[in-house]
Amino acid sequence: MKQIKFTKAVATGNDFVIIDNRRAIVDGNIASFAKKICDRKYSVGGDGLLLIDNCKKADFRMRIFNSDGSEAQMCGNGSRCAALFAAVKRIAPPDMSIDTLAGMLAASVKGEMVKVKLTDPKEMRRGFSINIGKCAYKLDYVNTGVPHAVHFVNNVEKVDVSHLGSCIRNHPEFLPAGTNADFVTVEGPSSIKVRTFERGVEGETLACGTGSVASALMAAGTKNMSSPVTVHTRGGERIKVYFDRSGNRFSNVYLEGKAKLVFDGVIEL
Repeated sequence: MKQIKFTKAVATGNDFVIIDNRRAIVDGNIASFAKKICDRKYSVGGDGLLLIDNCKKADFRMRIFNSDGSEAQMCGNGSRCAALFAAVKRIAPPDMSIDTLAGMLAASVKGEMVKVKLTDPKEMRRGFSINIGKCAYKLDYVNTGVPHAVHFVNNVEKVDVSHLGSCIRNHPEFLPAGTNADFVTVEGPSSIKVRTFERGVEGETLACGTGSVASALMAAGTKNMSSPVTVHTRGGERIKVYFDRSGNRFSNVYLEGKAKLVFDGVIEL
Protein backbone atom coordinates (compact mmCIF):
# COMPACT_ATOMS: atom_id res chain seq x y z
CA MET A 1 0.00 0.00 0.00
CA LYS A 2 1.37 3.40 -1.02
CA GLN A 3 1.72 6.11 1.63
CA ILE A 4 1.76 9.78 0.64
CA LYS A 5 2.62 12.63 2.99
CA PHE A 6 0.49 15.76 2.75
CA THR A 7 -0.10 19.08 4.47
CA LYS A 8 -3.48 20.73 4.96
CA ALA A 9 -3.37 24.49 4.49
CA VAL A 10 -5.88 27.34 4.52
CA ALA A 11 -5.96 30.96 3.35
CA THR A 12 -8.99 33.11 4.21
CA GLY A 13 -11.22 30.02 4.32
CA ASN A 14 -9.96 28.50 1.06
CA ASP A 15 -8.48 25.12 2.07
CA PHE A 16 -6.06 22.91 0.18
CA VAL A 17 -4.22 19.62 0.37
CA ILE A 18 -0.54 20.21 -0.48
CA ILE A 19 1.87 17.49 -1.56
CA ASP A 20 5.60 17.84 -2.18
CA ASN A 21 5.66 16.07 -5.52
CA ARG A 22 9.26 16.79 -6.53
CA ARG A 23 9.92 13.04 -6.61
CA ALA A 24 6.74 12.39 -8.62
CA ILE A 25 5.06 10.38 -5.87
CA VAL A 26 1.69 11.39 -7.29
CA ASP A 27 1.46 10.24 -10.90
CA GLY A 28 -0.95 8.49 -13.21
CA ASN A 29 -4.56 9.66 -12.95
CA ILE A 30 -4.04 12.83 -10.89
CA ALA A 31 -7.61 14.02 -11.57
CA SER A 32 -9.03 10.93 -9.90
CA PHE A 33 -6.60 11.26 -6.99
CA ALA A 34 -7.56 14.92 -6.52
CA LYS A 35 -11.26 14.06 -6.37
CA LYS A 36 -10.62 11.36 -3.78
CA ILE A 37 -8.31 13.32 -1.47
CA CYS A 38 -10.51 16.46 -1.61
CA ASP A 39 -13.64 14.53 -0.61
CA ARG A 40 -14.73 15.99 2.74
CA LYS A 41 -16.72 12.93 3.84
CA TYR A 42 -14.35 10.09 3.00
CA SER A 43 -10.88 11.66 2.86
CA VAL A 44 -8.84 14.72 3.87
CA GLY A 45 -11.13 17.26 2.24
CA GLY A 46 -10.34 20.53 0.52
CA ASP A 47 -11.27 23.03 -2.16
CA GLY A 48 -8.32 21.78 -4.17
CA LEU A 49 -5.08 19.83 -4.41
CA LEU A 50 -1.74 21.64 -4.81
CA LEU A 51 1.26 19.74 -6.16
CA ILE A 52 4.76 21.16 -5.69
CA ASP A 53 6.92 20.04 -8.63
CA ASN A 54 10.50 20.65 -9.68
CA CYS A 55 11.11 23.57 -12.02
CA LYS A 56 14.27 24.86 -13.70
CA LYS A 57 13.08 28.43 -14.28
CA ALA A 58 11.50 29.03 -10.85
CA ASP A 59 11.94 27.86 -7.26
CA PHE A 60 9.16 25.35 -7.92
CA ARG A 61 6.16 24.68 -10.14
CA MET A 62 2.66 24.67 -8.67
CA ARG A 63 -0.10 22.56 -10.19
CA ILE A 64 -3.67 23.12 -9.00
CA PHE A 65 -6.47 20.58 -9.22
CA ASN A 66 -10.00 21.51 -8.20
CA SER A 67 -12.08 19.22 -6.02
CA ASP A 68 -13.88 17.94 -9.13
CA GLY A 69 -10.55 16.77 -10.58
CA SER A 70 -10.18 19.52 -13.19
CA GLU A 71 -6.81 21.28 -13.43
CA ALA A 72 -6.85 25.06 -12.99
CA GLN A 73 -4.35 27.47 -14.48
CA MET A 74 -3.97 29.48 -11.29
CA CYS A 75 -5.33 29.99 -7.79
CA GLY A 76 -4.63 33.13 -5.77
CA ASN A 77 -5.18 31.71 -2.29
CA GLY A 78 -3.66 28.41 -3.36
CA SER A 79 -0.49 30.20 -4.44
CA ARG A 80 -0.28 31.88 -1.03
CA CYS A 81 -0.65 28.50 0.70
CA ALA A 82 1.95 26.95 -1.60
CA ALA A 83 4.38 29.80 -0.89
CA LEU A 84 3.98 29.41 2.87
CA PHE A 85 4.43 25.63 2.57
CA ALA A 86 7.56 26.04 0.43
CA ALA A 87 9.09 28.53 2.86
CA VAL A 88 8.32 26.48 6.00
CA LYS A 89 9.51 23.21 4.42
CA ARG A 90 12.64 24.99 3.09
CA ILE A 91 11.81 24.19 -0.51
CA ALA A 92 12.22 27.86 -1.42
CA PRO A 93 13.50 31.08 0.23
CA PRO A 94 11.02 33.57 1.75
CA ASP A 95 11.17 35.61 -1.46
CA MET A 96 10.44 33.10 -4.19
CA SER A 97 9.30 32.51 -7.75
CA ILE A 98 6.47 30.11 -8.64
CA ASP A 99 5.73 28.74 -12.09
CA THR A 100 2.06 28.10 -12.96
CA LEU A 101 0.04 27.36 -16.07
CA ALA A 102 -1.02 31.02 -16.00
CA GLY A 103 2.57 32.27 -15.90
CA MET A 104 5.27 33.17 -13.40
CA LEU A 105 4.36 34.45 -9.94
CA ALA A 106 6.51 36.07 -7.25
CA ALA A 107 5.75 35.57 -3.56
CA SER A 108 7.04 36.94 -0.27
CA VAL A 109 6.48 35.18 3.07
CA LYS A 110 6.75 36.96 6.42
CA GLY A 111 5.43 34.76 9.20
CA GLU A 112 1.86 33.86 8.24
CA MET A 113 1.52 36.92 6.00
CA VAL A 114 1.96 36.03 2.34
CA LYS A 115 2.00 38.49 -0.56
CA VAL A 116 1.87 37.18 -4.12
CA LYS A 117 2.42 39.12 -7.33
CA LEU A 118 0.00 37.76 -9.91
CA THR A 119 0.18 37.83 -13.68
CA ASP A 120 -1.26 40.95 -15.29
CA PRO A 121 -5.05 40.74 -15.85
CA LYS A 122 -6.30 40.23 -19.40
CA GLU A 123 -9.45 39.84 -21.51
CA MET A 124 -11.16 42.66 -19.63
CA ARG A 125 -14.75 43.51 -20.57
CA ARG A 126 -16.89 46.03 -18.72
CA GLY A 127 -20.57 46.85 -18.56
CA PHE A 128 -22.18 44.11 -20.66
CA SER A 129 -25.38 42.20 -19.89
CA ILE A 130 -26.49 38.57 -20.04
CA ASN A 131 -30.02 37.21 -19.77
CA ILE A 132 -30.91 34.60 -17.16
CA GLY A 133 -34.55 33.67 -17.42
CA LYS A 134 -36.46 36.91 -17.88
CA CYS A 135 -33.86 39.06 -16.11
CA ALA A 136 -30.82 40.89 -17.48
CA TYR A 137 -27.68 40.99 -15.31
CA LYS A 138 -24.97 43.58 -15.83
CA LEU A 139 -21.50 42.12 -15.56
CA ASP A 140 -17.83 42.95 -15.82
CA TYR A 141 -15.33 40.30 -16.84
CA VAL A 142 -11.60 39.82 -16.39
CA ASN A 143 -9.10 36.98 -16.42
CA THR A 144 -6.85 37.19 -13.35
CA GLY A 145 -5.16 33.88 -14.08
CA VAL A 146 -8.57 32.25 -14.39
CA PRO A 147 -11.80 33.81 -15.75
CA HIS A 148 -14.14 35.82 -13.51
CA ALA A 149 -17.50 37.47 -14.14
CA VAL A 150 -18.20 40.23 -11.58
CA HIS A 151 -21.69 41.43 -10.64
CA PHE A 152 -22.18 44.40 -8.29
CA VAL A 153 -25.16 44.21 -5.92
CA ASN A 154 -26.58 46.40 -3.13
CA ASN A 155 -26.41 43.63 -0.50
CA VAL A 156 -24.30 40.58 -1.22
CA GLU A 157 -25.81 38.73 1.75
CA LYS A 158 -29.18 38.58 -0.03
CA VAL A 159 -27.84 36.96 -3.20
CA ASP A 160 -28.64 33.31 -3.92
CA VAL A 161 -25.03 32.59 -4.85
CA SER A 162 -25.62 28.87 -5.36
CA HIS A 163 -28.33 29.37 -7.99
CA LEU A 164 -27.30 32.61 -9.69
CA GLY A 165 -23.62 31.72 -9.53
CA SER A 166 -24.26 28.41 -11.27
CA CYS A 167 -26.31 30.15 -13.97
CA ILE A 168 -23.52 32.64 -14.69
CA ARG A 169 -20.80 29.99 -14.47
CA ASN A 170 -22.54 27.88 -17.14
CA HIS A 171 -23.97 30.68 -19.29
CA PRO A 172 -23.46 30.33 -23.08
CA GLU A 173 -21.67 33.72 -23.03
CA PHE A 174 -18.70 32.04 -21.35
CA LEU A 175 -18.57 28.72 -23.19
CA PRO A 176 -16.72 26.46 -23.58
CA ALA A 177 -14.61 26.90 -20.44
CA GLY A 178 -17.19 28.65 -18.28
CA THR A 179 -16.33 31.25 -15.66
CA ASN A 180 -16.18 31.90 -11.94
CA ALA A 181 -18.89 34.25 -10.68
CA ASP A 182 -18.23 37.00 -8.11
CA PHE A 183 -20.91 39.03 -6.33
CA VAL A 184 -19.67 42.32 -4.90
CA THR A 185 -21.00 44.98 -2.54
CA VAL A 186 -19.15 48.26 -2.01
CA GLU A 187 -18.57 48.85 1.71
CA GLY A 188 -16.44 52.01 1.64
CA PRO A 189 -14.11 54.18 -0.46
CA SER A 190 -11.62 51.31 -0.84
CA SER A 191 -13.46 48.37 0.67
CA ILE A 192 -15.68 45.66 -0.83
CA LYS A 193 -17.40 42.47 0.28
CA VAL A 194 -17.23 39.50 -2.08
CA ARG A 195 -18.92 36.12 -2.42
CA THR A 196 -17.74 33.73 -5.12
CA PHE A 197 -19.16 30.72 -6.94
CA GLU A 198 -16.06 28.79 -7.99
CA ARG A 199 -15.76 26.84 -11.20
CA GLY A 200 -14.31 23.39 -10.45
CA VAL A 201 -15.61 23.42 -6.90
CA GLU A 202 -19.08 24.03 -8.38
CA GLY A 203 -20.29 25.93 -5.37
CA GLU A 204 -19.60 28.90 -3.13
CA THR A 205 -16.31 28.92 -1.23
CA LEU A 206 -15.36 30.93 1.84
CA ALA A 207 -12.91 32.93 -0.26
CA CYS A 208 -11.36 33.08 -3.71
CA GLY A 209 -8.05 34.87 -4.25
CA THR A 210 -8.33 35.45 -7.98
CA GLY A 211 -11.98 36.39 -7.46
CA SER A 212 -11.01 38.94 -4.82
CA VAL A 213 -8.50 40.40 -7.26
CA ALA A 214 -11.01 40.48 -10.12
CA SER A 215 -13.60 42.16 -7.89
CA ALA A 216 -11.11 44.73 -6.60
CA LEU A 217 -9.92 45.63 -10.10
CA MET A 218 -13.47 45.99 -11.40
CA ALA A 219 -14.31 48.12 -8.35
CA ALA A 220 -11.33 50.30 -9.18
CA GLY A 221 -12.46 50.58 -12.79
CA THR A 222 -16.17 51.19 -12.24
CA LYS A 223 -16.26 52.73 -8.74
CA ASN A 224 -12.95 54.61 -9.01
CA MET A 225 -11.37 52.89 -6.01
CA SER A 226 -7.65 53.35 -5.39
CA SER A 227 -5.02 50.80 -4.37
CA PRO A 228 -5.03 48.96 -2.05
CA VAL A 229 -8.59 47.65 -1.99
CA THR A 230 -9.58 45.70 1.12
CA VAL A 231 -11.72 42.63 0.40
CA HIS A 232 -14.03 41.23 3.07
CA THR A 233 -14.43 37.50 2.30
CA ARG A 234 -17.29 35.12 3.07
CA GLY A 235 -15.08 33.42 5.65
CA GLY A 236 -14.85 36.67 7.63
CA GLU A 237 -11.20 37.46 6.95
CA ARG A 238 -9.92 40.45 5.02
CA ILE A 239 -7.29 40.44 2.29
CA LYS A 240 -5.74 43.30 0.33
CA VAL A 241 -5.33 43.78 -3.39
CA TYR A 242 -2.64 46.16 -4.64
CA PHE A 243 -2.27 47.38 -8.22
CA ASP A 244 -1.04 50.09 -10.55
CA ARG A 245 -3.61 51.58 -12.90
CA SER A 246 -3.23 53.51 -16.13
CA GLY A 247 -6.64 54.16 -17.67
CA ASN A 248 -8.22 50.75 -18.23
CA ARG A 249 -4.95 48.88 -17.83
CA PHE A 250 -3.80 47.25 -14.60
CA SER A 251 -0.32 46.00 -13.72
CA ASN A 252 1.78 45.05 -10.69
CA VAL A 253 -1.16 43.27 -9.11
CA TYR A 254 -0.57 41.80 -5.65
CA LEU A 255 -2.73 39.72 -3.31
CA GLU A 256 -1.85 39.86 0.39
CA GLY A 257 -3.24 38.08 3.43
CA LYS A 258 -2.62 35.44 6.07
CA ALA A 259 -2.20 31.76 5.32
CA LYS A 260 -1.82 28.83 7.71
CA LEU A 261 -0.46 25.29 7.59
CA VAL A 262 -3.08 23.45 9.63
CA PHE A 263 -1.62 19.94 9.98
CA ASP A 264 0.58 17.29 8.36
CA GLY A 265 -0.64 13.79 7.64
CA VAL A 266 -0.22 10.60 5.67
CA ILE A 267 -2.79 9.05 3.35
CA GLU A 268 -2.69 5.40 2.26
CA LEU A 269 -3.70 4.44 -1.26
